[in-house]
Amino acid sequence: MRKYMFIAAVLMAWWNAAEILGCTNFLVTPGASVNGSSMITYAADSHVLFGELYFRPAADYPAGTMMDVYEWDTNRFLGRIPQVSHTYSVVGNINEHQVAIGETTYGGRTELVDTTGIVDYGSLMYIALQRARTAREAIHIMGELVAEFGYASSGESFSIADPNEVWIMEMIGKGTKMVNEGGTPYNQNKGAVWVAVRIPDGYVSAHANQARIRQFPLNDPENCLYAPDVISFAREMGYYDGPDQEFSFSDTYAPVDFSGARFCEVRVWSFFKEINDDMDQYFAYAKGHELDNRMPLYIKPNRKISHADLMHFMRDHLEGTELDMSQDAGAGPFGLPYRWRPLTWEYDGKTYCNERATATQQTGFSFVAECRPVKPDYLGGILWFGVDDAAASVYVPMYCGMTRVPESYAVGNGDLLTYSETSAFWAFNFVSNFSYLRYNVMMEDVRQVQSELEKKFIAEVPAIDAAAAVLHETDPAMAREFITNYSVSMGDYTVQRYRDLGHFLLVKYMDGNTKKEENGHFLRTPEGYPMMPDFPGYPESWKENVVKDTGKKLRVPESGSH
Repeated sequence: MRKYMFIAAVLMAWWNAAEILGCTNFLVTPGASVNGSSMITYAADSHVLFGELYFRPAADYPAGTMMDVYEWDTNRFLGRIPQVSHTYSVVGNINEHQVAIGETTYGGRTELVDTTGIVDYGSLMYIALQRARTAREAIHIMGELVAEFGYASSGESFSIADPNEVWIMEMIGKGTKMVNEGGTPYNQNKGAVWVAVRIPDGYVSAHANQARIRQFPLNDPENCLYAPDVISFAREMGYYDGPDQEFSFSDTYAPVDFSGARFCEVRVWSFFKEINDDMDQYFAYAKGHELDNRMPLYIKPNRKISHADLMHFMRDHLEGTELDMSQDAGAGPFGLPYRWRPLTWEYDGKTYCNERATATQQTGFSFVAECRPVKPDYLGGILWFGVDDAAASVYVPMYCGMTRVPESYAVGNGDLLTYSETSAFWAFNFVSNFSYLRYNVMMEDVRQVQSELEKKFIAEVPAIDAAAAVLHETDPAMAREFITNYSVSMGDYTVQRYRDLGHFLLVKYMDGNTKKEENGHFLRTPEGYPMMPDFPGYPESWKENVVKDTGKKLRVPESGSH
């Protein structure tokens, strides 16, 4: 039975890495940001993830309390671990102390999956958020959890930030090696090997389903932390036999291949190229060639980066490059920058691929976490949160100190198989999926509402900050209620706007036509009848392809011919 469990776990790890290739994280240090804040982004991309805003209130527990651990991806019960005496409040992926965590799965060596582990990567994030006051403390907690209880996932990269520091942490299990001592079987390889690198201030980093940490300093605990056996375990397994100083975590535990570069590193490259002029030298690598020409783990941007910039970068479809998903025949007549799965396909005995950009249709939720050096912490951290496809979504400011979340974003308001009229996820999915039908024209209407809302929030937040800070001086509880009310009301307002937007799109673009309108109001004749709609037709490229495919079958005879 254990053999079959191991095979199933290996297959699941392979499927996760090769087919889902989900999640993208961008990391910005305080010195690289416009306002001196740390920022990380996260797109939780999965075909079976329902987008909702998790909320875990702070709590106290008596000694001896145990907590159940369920795998985030499947809700499978994994086991129980001791609870701590006090947990911190967590909104989504940021806690009340402005610690924020995101992740991307890279898979790595499949034989290193531990079938006996109790803590999966999702639980690792959310448990650490409930227990850590700083990013560095979160790293120690995560390392201690997997060492004591075993790691139940494949290879994972984590982004971990607080107002002062930003870290990338990469981890992989040590496999299952069962021994039996005194009649009690246990996994001799329990735990995980990992390394965490602090991104130097003034620099940015990114990861997207490919391990990126290579060589790292061995005696610099201020800037690098790692499992004590991260190198010795590789030697024991026969993965590495060189000097310690040349050891590369990525090349050892998750070597890059074509898919790791073309589907994963290309998203890092596309982010880097927007803020650094030296990225052309890595384009061949990002396309899956010249795999020895690896990109650096972090780069210095040519300008300061804002949270609005990160929102824009999260909506990338490789525009402006030869891989632009809206420009080839696969985009269809209306420039759709998406390709339905699978990522690779065969034709005439040869294998081809679709591109995998940062913005993707299967996103459950995404965010830009802003950890600002503002006291108290509960006013400093903002999770700019959106559900569904980032390109069509809206990032709404959710303060890390809020004490409840909007009902429209709350857990339990619908699910992936249950439509809810009041659910944010379903409101955004209606808009995005409908716009996929005629993307080049319908997305203009979507972007107009998206831009209007995000500009409104970005303009309002400084005033909300100032008012909350004044309230905090006399009544901290009232200050928390104030920011809670703001975030909740803006979440509900956004969902209502998107419900209205969905209705507007349906009316305007029904039956392939485009009804005439001005400023959101449809035009009528003087008699009150709808004006004749426009018939936009098809682009020349579509006409050319149809003629090539059909020959003379659709050709209309010229006037006077027989």
